Amino acid sequence: MIKKVVTIVVLFVIIAGFKNDKPAYRIFNLNGKKTTYSKLLKATSEADVVFFGELHNNPICHWLQYELTVDLFKSKDGKLILGAEMLEADNQLILNEYLDGSISAKSYRKEARLWPNYKTDYAPLVDFAKDSNLQFIATNIPRRYASVVYKKGFEGLEELSAQAKLYIAPLPIEYDSTLVCYLSMIESMGGMGGHVTATLPMAQAIKDATMAYNIAGNIDSESLFLHYNGSYHSDNFESILWYLNKYKPGLKIVTIASVEQNEVESLDDEYINQANFIIAIPEDMTKTH
Repeated sequence: MIKKVVTIVVLFVIIAGFKNDKPAYRIFNLNGKKTTYSKLLKATSEADVVFFGELHNNPICHWLQYELTVDLFKSKDGKLILGAEMLEADNQLILNEYLDGSISAKSYRKEARLWPNYKTDYAPLVDFAKDSNLQFIATNIPRRYASVVYKKGFEGLEELSAQAKLYIAPLPIEYDSTLVCYLSMIESMGGMGGHVTATLPMAQAIKDATMAYNIAGNIDSESLFLHYNGSYHSDNFESILWYLNKYKPGLKIVTIASVEQNEVESLDDEYINQANFIIAIPEDMTKTH
């Protein structure tokens, strides 16, 4: 009898301990079922392109990005190419000079237009590429040209010089305003002016198209391309993926999305089917900036 009571008490303590656990994240598959990091690693290792959709100020995203990068480097025997939304195409030369040691970290940080959270969130990825002799592609359009689209629409890009056009996707830009990624932006701006409502998603689309074009142009058959971007740029298999599938059809693509929820033991219905893998993070997680 005493043994049975002790067993019940021990089980109660174990169960209570699980209930009081505070996981930093949980990983779910496309259908909203819990899965593991090892399954995510296996699936991404078998892809041609992986999109890691992040929440820009979330430390769990940035930690997992670094861990996945290191693990993919090992599993692919170094056959890995990195790329990021956070670096703009006209800074590729500066980035390359830093990676090959031609310029100092100080010069690189001074001359490249780096994000405010670069030091904590993206420098570890770039420095891993430097230390591992990996390519790192600055995939995004220079922000000044995205601003042209916001002000003038796609037609404004035609006024740019031939040199400027080297840093954006080829013109004319195909655009489908009915895609959820763009339609949701239009719907959310219902109270704004007509011009802004039309051009803001276009400015988003030129970023997506340029990132897709730069990914397509730097893929090789032996390497996996791992791309870091805001989750909205790859959620629901649209945005960058829509353009990439036009520039280079037939690629095996795996997407990772990041979401914040009140609790992470189950995935909120709204996020099911958002990506091949969804990382759910407590919404009160500390931010990096």
